[in-house]
Amino acid sequence: MSNSTSECGSDIGGSLISQLQALQNRVQELESENAKLSSRLSKCFCHKGMESRRKNTGGDKTRKKKTTERNPGYNLTIMSHHPKRYVALKVMYFGQRFYGFASEAQMDPTVESEIFKALEKTRLLVGDRKESQYSRCGRTDKGVSSVGQVISLFLRSNLKEIDANNKISGELIPEMQIEGEIDYVRVLNRVLPSDIRILGWSPVSIDFSARFSCLSREYKYFFWRGNLNLPAMENAGKKFIGEHDFRNFCKMDAANVHNYRRRITQFEISSSNMRFEGDQLCAIKVKGSAFLWHQVRCMVAVLFMIGQGLESVEVIDVLLDIEKTPRKPQYAMAPEIPLVLQSCEFEDVKFICSSDSGQALRIHLENEGRAYQLQSAIFQEAALSCLPLANGAETKFYHIISIKSLLNDGTIKVASHIPLLSRPTEPSYEERRAKLDSKR
Repeated sequence: MSNSTSECGSDIGGSLISQLQALQNRVQELESENAKLSSRLSKCFCHKGMESRRKNTGGDKTRKKKTTERNPGYNLTIMSHHPKRYVALKVMYFGQRFYGFASEAQMDPTVESEIFKALEKTRLLVGDRKESQYSRCGRTDKGVSSVGQVISLFLRSNLKEIDANNKISGELIPEMQIEGEIDYVRVLNRVLPSDIRILGWSPVSIDFSARFSCLSREYKYFFWRGNLNLPAMENAGKKFIGEHDFRNFCKMDAANVHNYRRRITQFEISSSNMRFEGDQLCAIKVKGSAFLWHQVRCMVAVLFMIGQGLESVEVIDVLLDIEKTPRKPQYAMAPEIPLVLQSCEFEDVKFICSSDSGQALRIHLENEGRAYQLQSAIFQEAALSCLPLANGAETKFYHIISIKSLLNDGTIKVASHIPLLSRPTEPSYEERRAKLDSKR
């Protein structure tokens, strides 16, 4: 009897152990399946919406709070599921209040940071900066403006590519499709600050780069003529045309830049119809394939010295000859505010701006221009309210102020000018490299 009971208990125990093992295996299978489903569900747009609704069940007050917080941190992962297209944007900005165009310097505001804020606010971004394949044509410095900067990146699209079966065949929109697309100019200009505007957009191929696809860049530098010798400045400026080593006309970055040869294709000085107190506004135009750091401002600074008769036209030849002049003479570059990135040239890129957006853009720019003219009138009234000057001295006073403002913010006096070739020099490229190598 006892043997029978023992055998029975053994059978039951074995059966229970077997069932327990089977249940444990099933639990593991279910947990694995649950993990897979959770992963898939977390990427689902509908699930995100359901989660948001569940979190907002705390009443109207909670819902309002979530609404106000949604724009600054919207989910780029969700937006990445939208149809997208690669586009180039033509950007205008007045640079006076910005710490340059690029945002890497950790200074704020920059033009780039404001543009990305607008892209997030309008929900046009479909991924982070790396995923969007973002590129920019130029990195203008603090205070420099532009009417032709170009950037390129993936943006959300209203269009969907349809295959022969009338089904969506992919997320990437072909370049030729434009009708029915988002009016990127209108949408962005509604939220951008008043000193930044999108002037147009263009569909481009995915191998396009705003930086490396650029054929040429053109800069303009505005200045008051005063008593400057424009013919001498123009003769000197023509010497820049062609391919030269411009290490004596830039801020050298020996750690990152090893080739200082650049090609200038066009140089000219023109006069405008704008006048102030008898003085005439002029502009230096320089066009080239690419430019070095601070190159245009250094070129302009030397041209102003020539225009004042402080340096000869031939000093350009000497500074371009790096064998005769391997070290750059120390001189302050021209101020940044009058410098404008005028245009960036690309092959087969035509920027689009709808008639409504174009009209709104013109009205905005005209109003901004009037506002600055009003500010100018106030400064002029303040100048006229100063102590009266001797007869005939008023125009001369304005000319002196104009010249000083153009030449190193007035830090260089005519009486104390030291010829460029007699000044202390900066380290040569080779000396800089040797110093960098010695620190490694």
